[in-house]
Amino acid sequence: MLTFKTIKQIVFTGLCLSCLSSCIKTASFVTKPFNAQISSTDNQTNTQQTPNFIIIAHRGASGYLPEHSKEAAVLAYMQGADYIEQDLVVTKDDELIVLHDIYLERVTNVETVFPNRKRKDNRYYAVDFTLAELRRLSLHERQTAKKRPVFSQRYRGKAHFSITTFREQVELIRELNRQFTKQTGKTVGWYPEMKSPKWHLQEGKDLAELLTKELNELGLNKRSANIFVQSFDPTSLQRLKNEFGIQVRLIQLIGENTWNGYSADYNAMKTKQGLEAISKYADGIGPWLRQIYDYNDNQVSGFLARAKEAGLQVHPYTHREDAADLPDTPKNMFFAIKNAGADGIFTDQVMPYMLND
Repeated sequence: MLTFKTIKQIVFTGLCLSCLSSCIKTASFVTKPFNAQISSTDNQTNTQQTPNFIIIAHRGASGYLPEHSKEAAVLAYMQGADYIEQDLVVTKDDELIVLHDIYLERVTNVETVFPNRKRKDNRYYAVDFTLAELRRLSLHERQTAKKRPVFSQRYRGKAHFSITTFREQVELIRELNRQFTKQTGKTVGWYPEMKSPKWHLQEGKDLAELLTKELNELGLNKRSANIFVQSFDPTSLQRLKNEFGIQVRLIQLIGENTWNGYSADYNAMKTKQGLEAISKYADGIGPWLRQIYDYNDNQVSGFLARAKEAGLQVHPYTHREDAADLPDTPKNMFFAIKNAGADGIFTDQVMPYMLND
């Protein structure tokens, strides 16, 4: 049986996707109980079968492998995640790639491969590169501007990890579902985020339009699809719903007005009136963890209850086992949030204690 301990051993030896794939061929998955009725094989890879509380693998198994790599997606699947997140940005040739930032240097070796392709602000933007060029890069653990790891105890290996497209990750998870749903009793879904859609529009790239086209081609633009689409930008979510007639479930992410790069009024969103307004175009919210958990009082805040009263699902971000500033143990905080009525949580590490209802 492939246990959580064995998975961790595999990860920290820096094995490649082919090695992980060979392991899962005979693996017994570590998954939580799931009672949905399974239909035909074709429907298993597409249909929404949402448990009461969902575990969303934040950028894949980013607590163990370089974020958004295929390997991180496979590991998150093996660990028992219900959904796997894909942050989406656009390339020069209009491909949707899975990358958290609109720039490249914090998570790839772009400065070595393309030293002369930075802009005047010394940043290397994904939109300035074709997909073929981006394939030449290697993903690594996230670094600070001073080239130090953001999380010092995470992946330290030198293996090659590649940037992937959204289409590739959809296919990957579909194939895993096709082969393992009968063993696990559930299908794993997708949770893409449109990254900086207003900035992309300024660059001549309509992320909302490109995503709608992709979902249509992939057969995922339907209410029953096992997918959520999220964004910090309310205008882009409203465009998806009203301009493009998107059918999938939409999640309004909520940040802080003090954060750079965001123009929405998140303070207004957190009010009763703001939450009611969100409910007109979205199915739920993705609040910052500190917005629903008071770190000073070490308890869940009233914001979660207000969101539920507005009829919204609540999927806070981001649970991290290796966070340094928590007021309680990660496990205690997890159960406090779950027991207070949240519908799911984003996590860098899918832990065994999360999988038991």
